[in-house]
Amino acid sequence: MDICAYSFEEYLNMVKSFHGSLAPGLVIGGFMVDLAGKNLPEGEFFDAICETPACLPDAVQILTPCTFGNGWLSVVNFGRFAITLYEKYSGKGVRVFLDTEKLNRWPEIRDWYFKKKKKSEQNKDLLMAQITEAGYGLFSIQSVQVDPEKVRRKKKGPIGICPVCHEAYPVNDGDKCRNCQGDSPYLNVVSVDSK
Repeated sequence: MDICAYSFEEYLNMVKSFHGSLAPGLVIGGFMVDLAGKNLPEGEFFDAICETPACLPDAVQILTPCTFGNGWLSVVNFGRFAITLYEKYSGKGVRVFLDTEKLNRWPEIRDWYFKKKKKSEQNKDLLMAQITEAGYGLFSIQSVQVDPEKVRRKKKGPIGICPVCHEAYPVNDGDKCRNCQGDSPYLNVVSVDSK
């Protein structure tokens, strides 16, 4: 069994290396990316949408050229376990989603997905065995037409120097950077000299 251009074992090693652990959602995501890719025309340039920030974006980044950094991967957080690969110019693509009606055949996967058991109570070996056995049988696929304007990353525009912190920022954000406008995740910042 292969996941895209990799053997299943190679993919599992990539998951551990990239994600830090053998996350069930990322293993399932590999099957999803592979299935979506098999339903796209060959040779097309495509972008990706993940409908959850959990695990699926990592599968897309491991197995395709679509990454957050290059802007070809978008996350639209609908909280649904689904990915879409679509032709970046026409918007035509395929959406693969974890079909909850198919989960009853795989009780350990169902219990994991619906969080019916605490992580400490899950049988990880059984869960991975069911994921491997189920493979593509967990999903449904749809043809979709994406509105690229809704998911396309906006250009930064001109760059300026913030008059408050003196760091570079996109001028389109306002008369000062978003951090200095109060949109900061930091409670406290202390400068440390680098040597």
